[in-house]
Amino acid sequence: MKAIFILIKLCLLCVISSGPALGGSGKILLTAHSDGMAFQVEKITESLGVPWGMAFLSPSEIIVTERHGSIRLLDPENGKTRNISGAPEVMASGQGGLLDVAVPPGYRADGWIYFTYSKRRKGRGVTTLARAHRRGNTLVDWQDLLITKSATDTGRHFGSRIAFDNEGHLFFTVGERGYRPNAQDLSTHAGSVLRVNFDGSVPPDNPFIERTNSLPEIWSYGHRNPQGIVYDEENKRLWVIEHGPRGGDEINLIRAGRNYGWPVISYGKEYWGPVQVGEGTEKKGMEQPVKVYIPSIAPGSLLLYSGKAFAGWKGNLFAGALKGRHLNRIKLDQNGRAVDEERLLGNLHERIRALIESPEGWIYLSTDTGRILRIKPIGADK
Repeated sequence: MKAIFILIKLCLLCVISSGPALGGSGKILLTAHSDGMAFQVEKITESLGVPWGMAFLSPSEIIVTERHGSIRLLDPENGKTRNISGAPEVMASGQGGLLDVAVPPGYRADGWIYFTYSKRRKGRGVTTLARAHRRGNTLVDWQDLLITKSATDTGRHFGSRIAFDNEGHLFFTVGERGYRPNAQDLSTHAGSVLRVNFDGSVPPDNPFIERTNSLPEIWSYGHRNPQGIVYDEENKRLWVIEHGPRGGDEINLIRAGRNYGWPVISYGKEYWGPVQVGEGTEKKGMEQPVKVYIPSIAPGSLLLYSGKAFAGWKGNLFAGALKGRHLNRIKLDQNGRAVDEERLLGNLHERIRALIESPEGWIYLSTDTGRILRIKPIGADK
């Protein structure tokens, strides 16, 4: 009888050890296929605040911003986090708070780390670009590089994501702050993609630098609430994804000085009824999107994938969907046209917020439930 009990116990241990981890880093949430490639989604950590931005500082450290104002360092191998002090006071109200975090190409441990956040100015919030150095578990030398002219009384549409072009320039996005005319007004930063040097100064070839009554940091305008931006170094292209109203989310290929139409043209409807926003979907002098989402998926991020771990996804754009609760994969042709779309991870029912790629080509994503997840090939070494 004792021998039978021992045998049963050993069999149970074998069953448990052969399955996914029962908790903590590395727990497999699902497995799936895409373009003939098998992948798995693992939970790295959970119980964070809304993890709005992420960036790799090294292969073993991810810096994570939480919208309420905290900053953490995450070890992607064991899922452990530790707090970083030195964050600024943020206006964590509505859609505002501590937003994106990014590091430029070639970042080293003594380099600048860049942030966007909503800063309180006379009781109203403005999107702000800042940078700091890291010393251990502390941010030092904090500098507000550009406190944008974007104040409104609303808690909506702050943007704001960061991208670098490998030529010494930084791009970041600012929503129209819930006041539609801002997007067509070059005397405000709201509703624009901005371009500055790494120190916050204005590049001399910015398109509106010599135009009166225009802010020199503006690179493009006519945007509603762009919450994803990525620079394609190989093709020298800047991509932005932005929220439409009821329908009309857009992926746009950004060109210097161009007007992207909001709110004069839109593919979306008014919230109060089935009425077209603006004057229609096209107008001379205003750019057309590369892709439109009807109904809205509410995009929260944008990633251009390298193909390192998933060759079939090379050159694809990925967007986290908040309302749509999935990972949106967009296939582009050689001319930058969107030719196909796939919706992944819908079974997780998560509002997907931030996206980054690891040195191995694994995709890390954050969710509004406070999780950090990882997509990697089935069987890949940890």
